[in-house]
Amino acid sequence: MNGNLAGFRKDAPTDARQVRSRKALNAAMLSLLEEKAFDQITIRDISARAGTGYATFFRHYPTKEALLGDVASEEIAGLLALSIPLLHAANSYESTLALCTYVGQHRALWSALLAGGAAGIVRDEFIRQARGLIEGVASPAQWLPQDLGVVHGTGSTIDILAWWLAKGQDQSAEDLARILHRLVIAPLVGDSVAPR
Repeated sequence: MNGNLAGFRKDAPTDARQVRSRKALNAAMLSLLEEKAFDQITIRDISARAGTGYATFFRHYPTKEALLGDVASEEIAGLLALSIPLLHAANSYESTLALCTYVGQHRALWSALLAGGAAGIVRDEFIRQARGLIEGVASPAQWLPQDLGVVHGTGSTIDILAWWLAKGQDQSAEDLARILHRLVIAPLVGDSVAPR
C-alpha cells in the first residue's frame, strides 16, 4: 500500500455495465470483510462474490488493496458525515452516540479498516477528509488552531474506536460514546452537557 487511500480512489465509471461491475466488486468486498480478515480474501473470492469474471476485477482495480482503498474512502466519507455534526451540535453526545452505534453495527468492516494492517493509512485518510469538510467552519475553541483540533479530534476518535473494536468487547456503543465524548469531543467543542 502506498500510504494514501486517496491514491487508490478510482474515478467513477460512466458506462452502465462498468458502474454495475464496480458496485458489485465494492459490495463483494464489504460482504467478505464481514466474514473474514482482509489478508484471507483473494481476488478470486471477490470476483466470485461479485458475480464478475476474474479479468473484470483488473479492469477496475490493479490490486485488492486498491479496491479496499475505494471501499474505505466511501465508508470514511459516510462516517465523517455522522461525525462532523459533533463540531456543531449544542449537545454533541447524541452525535457521538450515533457515530459509535454505526461503527458497532458494522463492527467487522470497521475492525478490518481500523484494526487491520491498513489502520495507519485509514487514519490518515480520515484526517485528510475531515480537513476538507471543516474548511471555512469557525473553530469552537478559539485557543486551539483549527487544523490541530481536526488532527487531534479525528485521530483520537479513530484510536478510541480501534481500541474498542480490538479490545473493548465489554463496552457497549453507549459506554464507548460516553468515553469518547468525555475524553475527546466535549473538550474540543466546549460542550459541558454530561451524557445521560
